[in-house]
Amino acid sequence: MSQHSHLEEGHEHGEHAGMDKAKIWKVAGILTLITAIEFIIALWAIPGGHIPQHVGNYIYIALTLVKAFYIVAYFMHLKYERLGLQLALTVSFIFIIYFIVLMLIEGGFLNIHMMNH
Repeated sequence: MSQHSHLEEGHEHGEHAGMDKAKIWKVAGILTLITAIEFIIALWAIPGGHIPQHVGNYIYIALTLVKAFYIVAYFMHLKYERLGLQLALTVSFIFIIYFIVLMLIEGGFLNIHMMNH
């Protein structure tokens, strides 16, 4: 039988060397901090009138995108993939979000237009 080593298949151990326990705990801490900020906004800032609801929504969206970046980059190991795969996934994601926004805008236009007739 032939022996297969990781080096023959192109999977060196150095590819994922950046994900040690300290890095995992650091990323988990960042995600916990972002979640705590979201809870403070939802349970104190918006109900207390410190920030308006629409501003809070934009902050939620921004914080959620930051959390999604950390999850995809570190826990799904995209940060350690080749640049071509990173770009392909990022550009695809941007187009999907763009088309969702376009559909929401068009849907709102059609809703307003249909109510006028």
